[in-house]
Amino acid sequence: MPNAATELLRLILVDDDRERAAAVADGLGQVGFTVISVIPTAAGLLYQMSQHEPDAVIIALDSPDRDVLDSLSVVSSHNPRPVVMFSEAGDKDFITDAIRAGVTAYQAEDINPVRVRAAVDVAMAQFTTYNELKCELSKTRRQLEERKLIEKAKGMLMDVHKIAENEAFATLRKLAMDRNRTLGETAQEVVEILSCAGTQRRRA
Repeated sequence: MPNAATELLRLILVDDDRERAAAVADGLGQVGFTVISVIPTAAGLLYQMSQHEPDAVIIALDSPDRDVLDSLSVVSSHNPRPVVMFSEAGDKDFITDAIRAGVTAYQAEDINPVRVRAAVDVAMAQFTTYNELKCELSKTRRQLEERKLIEKAKGMLMDVHKIAENEAFATLRKLAMDRNRTLGETAQEVVEILSCAGTQRRRA
């Protein structure tokens, strides 16, 4: 992402009022934004984002509906970006659903170019923090799954070869080093091989 303090931020503006959209786009240009695309609905947002790769998305709709949220959910899954929505029409439940669909910051007011700058800066900071937390959570989950696999592989080695836990772990570690694989990858292979062997023994 560009540094908001030194570079122009590239935006896609979604606005269903053509005259307002033109005025807003002009106003945004005066406060440090480059509006690279203006579209009347969120229906074509994913395509526009793949074409232009914006830094953020501004949505200003008089009457946002569930179709907008559906489009945002798709965008959030495939090409997530900071999204700021301006609308006076949304109620509490809609705002909650909008946040879940991918809106980073919801402003319950009509769009004001002068105030957009701060809203986008906040949204970008929140977006970065959220992604960092998501990556950290994903990493933690992978580590937990790897530990479970290692424990399972150790248990299977102990059962099959009648060895102690430290010997089973040493066997896993040696296999990993010999094959230049991680402990988790090696544990996965051991579990698969021993599970298959166990199935064959039961069938015999």
